[in-house]
Amino acid sequence: MCGIVGILGLTAAVPRLMDSLKRLEYRGYDSAGVATVSNVELGRRRAPGKLSALADVLAATPLEGNSGIGHTRWATHGEPTINNAHPHMTDRVAIVHNGIIENFKALKDELTATGVSFEGDTDTEVVAQLMTSYLNDGSSPRDAFSQTLSRLQGAFALCVLIKGEDNLMFGAREGSPLVVGLGDGENYLGSDAMALAGLSNQLIYLEEGDWVELTRNQFQIYRADNSPVDRDVSFSQVAATMIDKGNHRHFMQKEIYEQPTVVAQALGRYLDPINGCVKLPDISFDLAAVPKITLVACGTSFYAAQVARYWIEQIARVPVDVDIASEFRYRDPVYTDGGLAIFISQSGETMDTLSALRHAKAAGQHIASIVNVLGSTMARESDLVMPIHAGPEVGVASTKAFTCQLAVLAAFTVQLASANGAINETQVANYVAELEHAPALMAKILSADAQIEAIAQDIAGARDILFVGRGIYYPIAMEGALKLKEISYIHAEGYAAGELKHGPIALIDDNVPVIGIAPKGVLSEKTVSNLQEIMARKGKVVLFSDDETPPAGMYAHVSMPSAGDLISPILYALPVQLLAYYAAVEKGTDVDMPRNLAKSVTVE
Repeated sequence: MCGIVGILGLTAAVPRLMDSLKRLEYRGYDSAGVATVSNVELGRRRAPGKLSALADVLAATPLEGNSGIGHTRWATHGEPTINNAHPHMTDRVAIVHNGIIENFKALKDELTATGVSFEGDTDTEVVAQLMTSYLNDGSSPRDAFSQTLSRLQGAFALCVLIKGEDNLMFGAREGSPLVVGLGDGENYLGSDAMALAGLSNQLIYLEEGDWVELTRNQFQIYRADNSPVDRDVSFSQVAATMIDKGNHRHFMQKEIYEQPTVVAQALGRYLDPINGCVKLPDISFDLAAVPKITLVACGTSFYAAQVARYWIEQIARVPVDVDIASEFRYRDPVYTDGGLAIFISQSGETMDTLSALRHAKAAGQHIASIVNVLGSTMARESDLVMPIHAGPEVGVASTKAFTCQLAVLAAFTVQLASANGAINETQVANYVAELEHAPALMAKILSADAQIEAIAQDIAGARDILFVGRGIYYPIAMEGALKLKEISYIHAEGYAAGELKHGPIALIDDNVPVIGIAPKGVLSEKTVSNLQEIMARKGKVVLFSDDETPPAGMYAHVSMPSAGDLISPILYALPVQLLAYYAAVEKGTDVDMPRNLAKSVTVE
């Protein structure tokens, strides 16, 4: 989940590296660093903390050179100190790394026994020292890099500079993404398309085991067995101008307010309102014959999967399992022949989810992925790819990616139900019309956020907050709790409202706000009854509902637009996002870069 960028350029590398690292800081902000080759010498600057700390170091001690590498770190091995910051450098090489070298201890012991000393505690430093040892033994840079790769075990992306070689760079990927960017007399490496926005829109996504040798004018990609291979060139739509807060205070606020637009864009790729139908990408298997669906994801994407379970079972009448990706393989799941496994990930590189995908694929399941990055590893390894078209999401706490995931899952549900005959053409057309109406209702909710801001300011001082909902709104309650604790650091939990009396109600007193999500429907009376049990124990209840006559005694009632069950979960995601956002602003936390978190989790 660290960010990597490499530039073999014609102009000063450091300003361009820093510009790229600003776009990558969402991947980690425990420390940052850059290294360059200038006058055949390697130079390096590093700093613990956010990128601004590195900028201060560079202002005091500039670094020259047209070729360089940069890194922003989310700490795995070793604390976020300057000695553990990347790049790691010896007298021969400088290296940046994303991932984990699993056998680093054995390699470190081996190198230490030969007299090599280490300055930090990271697994990455072992890679730098190992490659240096091969160079010292007389190997060419290419052979030294290849020999080093053959010794490494784990998941990693690497980018390497070599002393005396200002027109040479190496990169490799094994389990963690790495992209080659092509330019005019320049070439680049990056963690993803966002790293290279503004540098190149011609990208080559390295595949598992690939490594690459770059100069300014040419490149050669090799397989893990060192045989040359050609990979397709993709054209990126990510522009540097997209990575900007505009007139918003935080990226998260901007991304919350983008949701009506991006959800409309996403639905526009899947709905045919003129003919009243859904249009999925080409499917290589018979959707109507799918006997069971398995949904797998992590974090916010897992809550999107839980919402989809309700939709798929209630509308399409297909049985669904939902699993947390990090647990999926280890329960040794029993697959159904002909089953469909759907994997949801904003980045398409989430290691837990990717490993689960490969487990299901090896078991013969049809594989679908719902991702925001079309060129991602998960997309490339799937039979069906359903992109969410949310655009770059920089805020670590996911907002617009979540609602776009829900929009795509809703469209998929309608198509599945149509394919297997669970609903007729008239019902399909009605669902399509309902989905078409979602962006307008989302805009209406966002235009009246002042009440939510005032509520958030009032509850920001609470130590504990509960979110409750029933049925399809239970996952929205859990997502609301996750958002709040991610960015405000308030302890929050989401519960099925009916479960309160089975234990959690013991937590209720007049210091514990409870956020109730209860649209009118078959379960609304039961949810309101549960909330009344809370109020009877002096709990402070905030109700999100389209019921214009809520029960007396509520601390606050936020009026929501009425909508069907297919789009209501999408709508109710917005107020819980706003509540979390304004609570975090009130507390003064770092909204876009909450402590200990990173956007893309590429290690298990």
